[in-house]
Amino acid sequence: MSDIQEIPASNDGQPDYFCVCRWGTGENIFDFPISQIQDVLQDQEATLWLDIHDPDGKYSSQVERLFRDVFQFHPLSIEDALQESNHPKLDDWDRYLYTVFHAIDFDPDTDELRLHELDAFLGRNYLVTYHTEPLSVVDKVRQVIQRDSENRLKRRPDHVLYLLMDRGVDEHLAAIEHLDEAIETLMDLILEKPSFELMGRIYQIKRSVARVYRIIVPQREVANRLARDQYAQVGTRDRIYFRDVYDGLVRLHGLVEGNRDLVSGAIETYLSISANRTNDVMKTLTIVTVLFLPLNFLAGFFGMNFFADNIAIDSWAPGKILLFVLTCACMLGSASAFWWWGRKRGWY
Repeated sequence: MSDIQEIPASNDGQPDYFCVCRWGTGENIFDFPISQIQDVLQDQEATLWLDIHDPDGKYSSQVERLFRDVFQFHPLSIEDALQESNHPKLDDWDRYLYTVFHAIDFDPDTDELRLHELDAFLGRNYLVTYHTEPLSVVDKVRQVIQRDSENRLKRRPDHVLYLLMDRGVDEHLAAIEHLDEAIETLMDLILEKPSFELMGRIYQIKRSVARVYRIIVPQREVANRLARDQYAQVGTRDRIYFRDVYDGLVRLHGLVEGNRDLVSGAIETYLSISANRTNDVMKTLTIVTVLFLPLNFLAGFFGMNFFADNIAIDSWAPGKILLFVLTCACMLGSASAFWWWGRKRGWY
């Protein structure tokens, strides 16, 4: 039992745990000592929730011994939990269910999407959750149980898992709404003042939407299995609650699909506006080139030693002055004619 006692309930960089138990006399015991968990596991009527927060997985060896020696989890499920690199899934290990759920939030500084893995082991009379980062989902459920422990802990541990997943769906909705606002803001910027820098933001949002989609789809399947399949660890009364989680994830899946379409539309809009701007620039340059074409022709034609014998204008003969005026008139007239013709054709 010495390895178990190496995990203190503290916030000084050591693994932090929250353990609440209802057993024996029916009294709700918070800060339940880990050293007595083995006794609780023998009581099928007990309700135990152990949440372990191991910052950055620094103390995974102690946690591994706890999972292996006390709860007797399978080595493969322990390895999956400690690796912290799994997609949402549900594994049935007969004595317990192992499930992976993800919380979602955004970095307030860079606005990058962040995924936080929550590993859960659900037995008939216990729920063990493990995570390496602080999770607001866990904190909210802790507060719910502390406020209403009398009713919450009378239920099976699967109800605590439902609470965690339900709060997670709420956070998913907040994240998707955040993406909606970001996409709308981006569309306004694209229409008002498109710039090349916007492409970076567009693809950042596109990556975020893709990551949310890759999380929502398997989590929807996990909730569906918990709601419909027959597991000894999930009671009939609580199975209907997982249907509510499944319905919420189905709705979120539709919203994410809409976000994917919006991002694709934003990219197409940006490319279309950029192409139109390029066409406008090319049209303007073409018009200028066409307007100066007759001027260049006349200047080049009459510039070939046309006035080489006498450059001074005051010494020109009346015929040369008339020819000079006619040349300027032709130059201006041809440019005006091209301008009028282009306007009539609707080029500008």
